[in-house]
Amino acid sequence: RAGGTLHRGARASHCRGLSLRSTGSRRAGSVRTCPLPLAVFAAMAAARLHACLVLQPRARTLRAFSTSVSPATRSPRPSPSTTERTSRYERPLRRKALPPRTEKMAVDQDWPSVYPVAAPFKPSAVPLPVRMGYPVKRGVPMAKEGNLELLKIPNFLHLTPVAIKKHCEALKDFCTEWPAALDSDEKCRKHFPIEIDTAAYVSAGPSIRNPKARVVTLRVKLSSLNLDDHAKKKLIKLVGDRYCKSTDVLTIKTDRCPLKRQNYDYAMYLLTVLYHESWKTEEWEKKKTEADMEEYVWKDSSSEKNILETLLQIKAAEKNLELSKEELLGTKEVEEYRKSVVSLKNEGDNENTLSQYKESVKRLLNLT
Repeated sequence: RAGGTLHRGARASHCRGLSLRSTGSRRAGSVRTCPLPLAVFAAMAAARLHACLVLQPRARTLRAFSTSVSPATRSPRPSPSTTERTSRYERPLRRKALPPRTEKMAVDQDWPSVYPVAAPFKPSAVPLPVRMGYPVKRGVPMAKEGNLELLKIPNFLHLTPVAIKKHCEALKDFCTEWPAALDSDEKCRKHFPIEIDTAAYVSAGPSIRNPKARVVTLRVKLSSLNLDDHAKKKLIKLVGDRYCKSTDVLTIKTDRCPLKRQNYDYAMYLLTVLYHESWKTEEWEKKKTEADMEEYVWKDSSSEKNILETLLQIKAAEKNLELSKEELLGTKEVEEYRKSVVSLKNEGDNENTLSQYKESVKRLLNLT
């Protein structure tokens, strides 16, 4: 009982002390209180906290957080005095920026070894004062150092004349000598009448492919082909406007296939088919009349018959029957008349053809 009495007494005194302090705080202006000493109050609060922690150890467990740094992980700041005492062998070495390669290049530098293949522009390897870019405020364009405009465009620094000469020397062992008989362009065109034109494009873009590179153009003169009059006229009729009459050149352009080699094979196939088709003679071609001809033909025409009858009547009136029909048609006057009539029929009536026809008729009839 004594323990219980003492405990109750301490609790009562503690409650009285709290109530007195709280009452004193609320009624400081009206009631005079006697506050407990600070040491007694601190001891009572510590005892109460200890009792609460013992009764509820898990609910009120405190977590400890440490912000201290171990001496091993702490990086000491070097002081000026420590830096001065550090040996020069222990200090970190700083690399010096090397001079650009252009300053060390010799005058007779082997350029193909600098740019052996296609590569972007390198300002440290090109000993030229290259500038590119938009000039700001009427100034000069940007220099080559750090210039992105020079990186955007393709360059041909790997295809200098010296590099091309070296490439040709390397490929010379794999090539045959040029034929000695083909020493002129006329001989080349005679033995190789077919001319092939292709184009390769170089562009700055995400793809090196160009759709125009597949186009193949074939040119050949009809006079170099083995064609008779019927085959030549039929081939001209088949090709249409691909034949140029003034130059006698047939042009075939192919671009239907996706590859250049396919278009080349297709162009050669078209030329072969046109050649063999022009030699064929259909049944309906045998029934062609003078009006169906592609151009005016003088032989066995009505103009030839009329001029022959006229000349025979003139010679009969003059009582000169020694000349035959072949001799009359072979005279100079009849030949000029034939040319003027053919040009008038094929080219149409204009000032030049009418003037030629007029003069030839005068000479033929002795009216000059």
